[in-house]
Amino acid sequence: MFISFEGIDFCGKTTQINLLEKYLKDKNIKVEVIREPGGTDISEKIRSLLLDKNNSGMVMETEFLLFSSSRAQLVREKIQPYLAKGIYVISDRFHDSSTAYQGYGRGISVEIVENINKLAISNTIPDLTFFMDIPVEVANDRRLAKKSKQLDRIEKSNIDFYNRVRDGYHILAQKEHRFRVLDGTKQIDEIYKLIIEEIEKFG
Repeated sequence: MFISFEGIDFCGKTTQINLLEKYLKDKNIKVEVIREPGGTDISEKIRSLLLDKNNSGMVMETEFLLFSSSRAQLVREKIQPYLAKGIYVISDRFHDSSTAYQGYGRGISVEIVENINKLAISNTIPDLTFFMDIPVEVANDRRLAKKSKQLDRIEKSNIDFYNRVRDGYHILAQKEHRFRVLDGTKQIDEIYKLIIEEIEKFG
């Protein structure tokens, strides 16, 4: 089973991913957690380029193509082999992030983004995608609680950008049956319970 988690920055994905990983391992299910961008030696090098706040001059097309290159490597080197062995894969972001961030957020043609996504991931599409939805104002409060010097290049984006990204995720959620929209402002255990219910329904 291939499960992805999506949402704007500071939505709480990592906490739920860790809880789901433990749940599956407790059931003796083999599981691998990966992150985007990253997950392979090559992809991690691309990640450092993408998130380095010193690369403020990076244009949106370069950003998108670097994300896609990292993803293409990850899919072929890790995700496809894991799935072929019957291992569950949980991904902290996947191709929907590019549609939301670089398409709806940056303003690159969504059609172009989706076509390049197809090239990068082939037919490797998540079975379930959990969209952790929080208001941009809540995300901004969480961002302000983090020291500015710890923010990466994308986390430094403005509120208008994040509003477009969130809107993009809602459009995707309406189009894609695999999406499950979760209220990221709820208590951690409430969200976790809903995730497990969806996983058990699927299985």
